[in-house]
Amino acid sequence: MIPRLRQTPADSTLSFAETVESWVADPSVLLPSLVVVLIGVPSIFLVSRWTRNWVTRNSTEQRGLVIGRLITYAGMLGLAVTVLVQLGFHLTPLLGAAGILGIALGFASQTSVSNLISGFFIMGEQSFVVGEVIEVGNRQGIVLSIDMLSVKLRTFDNKLVRIPNETLVKSEVVTVTRFPIRRIDIMLGVAYHEDLDRVRDLLFEIARTTPGVLHEPEPVFIFRGFGESSLDLQFGVWATRESWLEVKNTVHFRIKRGFDEAGIEIPFPQRTVHHRERPHPAAAPVDPPVPDAP
Repeated sequence: MIPRLRQTPADSTLSFAETVESWVADPSVLLPSLVVVLIGVPSIFLVSRWTRNWVTRNSTEQRGLVIGRLITYAGMLGLAVTVLVQLGFHLTPLLGAAGILGIALGFASQTSVSNLISGFFIMGEQSFVVGEVIEVGNRQGIVLSIDMLSVKLRTFDNKLVRIPNETLVKSEVVTVTRFPIRRIDIMLGVAYHEDLDRVRDLLFEIARTTPGVLHEPEPVFIFRGFGESSLDLQFGVWATRESWLEVKNTVHFRIKRGFDEAGIEIPFPQRTVHHRERPHPAAAPVDPPVPDAP
């Protein structure tokens, strides 16, 4: 005698209402699904965190962040499918409805789709990664995360800025801390009567004696031209990206102090205004009348 197979919820053709009625009649049916959720959710987060930390140690923080989130999303999707199957739902009608819903949402959220595609371009190009300092327009900050829809920055006055990925792809982005050293460009001017050789020697001496200024590459001295009130100069020194701001402040202070001690004048624009009073029309002389001809 061939034994008759027991019909499982996955093999049944119960409607949604009938399935809910079966849960109400026998709540123990929900127990396996509840156990799967209670065990699966913490396990997914633990695996995602461990994978993110491992990838970050062996690669970059950005890749660890992306891979960790992909594991979380994929794990949650797989967990949801498992729970639905255990509860007796057929996935074929649900997938069909999800496809139609996805098409409708795609037309309704074209901006989000554009940001999503732009996010893949940003991650693939890697013009900046998590932890670097970037400039976007008048915004500058440290990259906290590169998500599917946006990039989050923390500004230096401790504000959180969210920039859509589409905006970043269309804008000019400056990665400030990509290279290990940076140049500090100082624009200044000296009076026309000053000796430029003496000014240049003083600037190079300041660069040589300032802690943190790199001797290789050498400082840069450029005579930019003849300004309205001064001889315009550009002086550049190199520093590591970690000490860039401190070295910049120190060099500016030392240049001001050195110029004061050496008596080198830093001029500023000046205007001379001459005021001339015009005679009142009533006080203007009147020409004598011309006599008639005889």
